[in-house]
This record gives sequence, structure tokens and C-alpha cells, in this order.
Amino acid sequence: MTTAYATFIKRLRERGGYSQTDIAVKIGIARTSYIAIEKGTKELSLSEADSLSRLFGVTIDELLQNRIPDVAKYTDMILAYLRAAKEAGIVVKKTKLAKLLYLADFAWFYSQLESMSGMSYRRKEFGPVPSEYFTALEDLERHGRISIQKKQHQDGYDMYEIEETRGSARREITTLSKDEQTLIAAIWHKWQDATTSDIVSFTHEQLPYKLSFDEEVIPYELITQESPNHVY
Repeated sequence: MTTAYATFIKRLRERGGYSQTDIAVKIGIARTSYIAIEKGTKELSLSEADSLSRLFGVTIDELLQNRIPDVAKYTDMILAYLRAAKEAGIVVKKTKLAKLLYLADFAWFYSQLESMSGMSYRRKEFGPVPSEYFTALEDLERHGRISIQKKQHQDGYDMYEIEETRGSARREITTLSKDEQTLIAAIWHKWQDATTSDIVSFTHEQLPYKLSFDEEVIPYELITQESPNHVY
């Protein structure tokens, strides 16, 4: 039996131009031990995983789950939803948008066995979300590509409405394949008239959320156990 992350670690090493000896020296283990890691016959210790994640510029979660997030693609996923909302005359709430992105990533994994963006989603009170979501929105707003308006719900809590700016809408979305855009459109079509509460409740009832612990990174593989009509 081999570890799931062995090939990924080898790819990260080769991408960085390191030899196996280089990495062994940098993380303080014998070359034979590092070779065993790449072969998948040796499990990483926590200290080794931490050292490798720092060296390769990824998080430990990304290292162990064999994926590096594609921020540019994730940004285009955000814009794809905002454009669909604009066309429908709907302003999307921040929490609902986060759930729509989660559904796209996990639904894509369901059919393709890979995430659309490579983001790591954590189990939060209001549903799965990657930490990069908030950074992506801040960057888009800072560059004038989206506007975020703070509103007050009738129950007294703050909510945020997000729209793409007119200037940003003239730019072409280039990172999403036709099939990926088709899936995003299908998810939007199903959920466009739903409330934020509706979509939060739906994601809470899915197996990936139910089988994970608070603040834990949700394994994408759990979605493959979901019934086909409950993927999105």
C-alpha cells in the first residue's frame, strides 16, 4: 500500500528543481528516508509535512490532499456566478456565493475525480468555505472588479451583496472550460431563486459536511458517496 501524496510530493520537488538529496538535507532526514516518502512506502511525520509544506510553498492540507489551489480559476468561478446573477437581475449574497462555489468544486469532483479550483474547504458554521474566498473577494474589490455592499437584514444582522463592476464584465473569462462553465450555469439555474438559508441547509445535509468535524478540511472524496440527485 502506498501513500496518497507520494506522487504529488515528487511533482512539487521536480517543479522546484530540487534533487532528492537536496530535499532530504533541507528537511533533515536521510536520503533513503526521503526516497521512501516519494515511493509512498513511508508516512510523513507532522514535522516532515510541515517542513515540506514550507519548502514547497503549500499548506499541509494541500500537501496531504494532493492539490494546489488555482486562485485565478477560483476568481473566474466567482465572476461566472456574478455574471449569471446579473443576467437574471439578481444580486448575490456573500454567503450564498460561497456555497455556490463549493457546489461547483464538489460536483466537478463527483464526475471528474478532481476539484475545479483545487481549494481546500473547511467545515464552518454556515457551510464549507476556503480561507482564500475572503482574500479573493478583497482582491477583486481592491482592483475594482466587484462591488460589495453592506446591508442589514430585517432580523438585524449584517449581510453583504456582491456584484461585478461594468468594467470587469467586459473582460473574458479564460480559465474555465466549456464543460466547467456549463456546470456552473446548471448549479446557478437550480439555486438562483433560493434563499441563502436554503442553500446553507442543503450543504449542511450533504455527506461531506455531515461526516466532517468543525474547522476540519472536508475531503472531496466524501462527495462520491452522495446520491446523484443530492450533489447540487
